[in-house]
Amino acid sequence: MSGSMRYYILAGEASGDLHGSNLIKAIHRKDSNADIRCWGGDKMEQSGATLVKHYRDLAFMGFVEVLTHLRTIFRNIAFCKNDILTYKPDVLVLIDYPGFNLRIAEWAKKQGIKVVYYISPQVWAWKENRVKQIKRDVDKMLVILPFEVDFYKKWDYEVTYVGHPLTEVIRHELNDVPTTPVSDKPLIALLPGSRAQEIRVKLPVMLQMADRFPDYQFAIAQAPSQPDEFYTDIIGDRNAILVKNGTYNLLKQARAGLITSGTATLETALFELPQVVCYKGNAVSFWLATKLVNVKYISLVNLIMDKPVVTELIQNELTPDKLEAALNRALNDEAYRKSLAADYKQLWTSLGSSIASDNAAMEIIAVAERASQ
Repeated sequence: MSGSMRYYILAGEASGDLHGSNLIKAIHRKDSNADIRCWGGDKMEQSGATLVKHYRDLAFMGFVEVLTHLRTIFRNIAFCKNDILTYKPDVLVLIDYPGFNLRIAEWAKKQGIKVVYYISPQVWAWKENRVKQIKRDVDKMLVILPFEVDFYKKWDYEVTYVGHPLTEVIRHELNDVPTTPVSDKPLIALLPGSRAQEIRVKLPVMLQMADRFPDYQFAIAQAPSQPDEFYTDIIGDRNAILVKNGTYNLLKQARAGLITSGTATLETALFELPQVVCYKGNAVSFWLATKLVNVKYISLVNLIMDKPVVTELIQNELTPDKLEAALNRALNDEAYRKSLAADYKQLWTSLGSSIASDNAAMEIIAVAERASQ
């Protein structure tokens, strides 16, 4: 295609595939000749990009797994650089996935390729020294959490807040997707995470609530990466069901949720569902994290609102008795439920009503246009 601008987009996990697919649709709407090549997943491919590598071949979590897969990781990086050079994009777009993407950014900068980063790595929580690298290698940073603008300003680096991509995803779910009933009984949603080791630690504590709240149906959001029998072994004979490919459908109907930290706490809050945040990790990893992480809260909801909106039970605090008390409050304390609802409304307001993928697409196209002139 003569005169069409070329976009190379790199995403390395399921969430990146979702947000990347909405971004690709938005770029196509605003630049009908766009030629897009990507690393990501099925959703990005279905949105009209040429998929080079699937994130399934990339995901290595945890220190030991990374060490055992070093050769594959280096091979992927070499292949990626080669593919970018052959394609000659007007702009390289990186979505989250910092371990891989920041390496590519450093290299791309040296090649004179324009780099836009969409969805900042959480440098404010972990490695603040990475900001220096981002300033050096990234031409434009598009952030999705309002407080990130001030964080980067501290480092004298101007970034653009585009809105949070989950607001458009969840608004669509609430307005346009019909609800399918999960159970006749009132529901409590359990979101124990996606990695086997974290589910093994947290789900057994969550499931003890099934004995203490017999009037409710407990429903576990199954991670696509985990087989049924993995959960049924942990559930045993307790009153809990598995929900496959239906986390949002479950969150729309539940009366409360027991949620592992991360993006799920924000999703749950945007569905305005009372929740208890449950986090427990390997003792050594957790001790290390407390030495390295400089944030007041573990859930995105509390971080964005900068106050303890939802209850967080972390590490030794995550006991059956404390969880029972917190869940009881979330279900039955009307004053608490009312103040929580007000905070959740405020959360929607602070994230803003703009559509992140549209804003991001406009910024990315502007960078590509300047580069192609």
